[in-house]
Amino acid sequence: QVQLVESGGGLVQAGGSLRLSCAASGRTFRRYAMGWFRQAPGKEREFVAFIIMSGTGTGYADSVMGRFTISRDGDKNTVFLQMDSLKPEDTAVYYCAAGQVPGFPTGVDYWGQGTQVTVSS
Repeated sequence: QVQLVESGGGLVQAGGSLRLSCAASGRTFRRYAMGWFRQAPGKEREFVAFIIMSGTGTGYADSVMGRFTISRDGDKNTVFLQMDSLKPEDTAVYYCAAGQVPGFPTGVDYWGQGTQVTVSS
């Protein structure tokens, strides 16, 4: 059974930093991409960032470019999202996701349960 388990969310003041982690298990993710989506109250879920698990490709939403950095530990099927210069509008539930390459992030095969990130002004 595939599992994506997120950790690292919490409450931070505007301008601060948080680091999210997502540990994947249950299958080989070599031909997959993994990444992050987020959903704020009353809004649709939106893409944040992705990384190719067996390559060097990454991608970011315009809203987080230059502030967020995605990285991976391929040996451990773990991805990280370093979030700096956080803004109140970054407040959301952050979901880890995985999908096959090509296709991701449009196509998602697996979702985590989400971790809350709250940025106070």
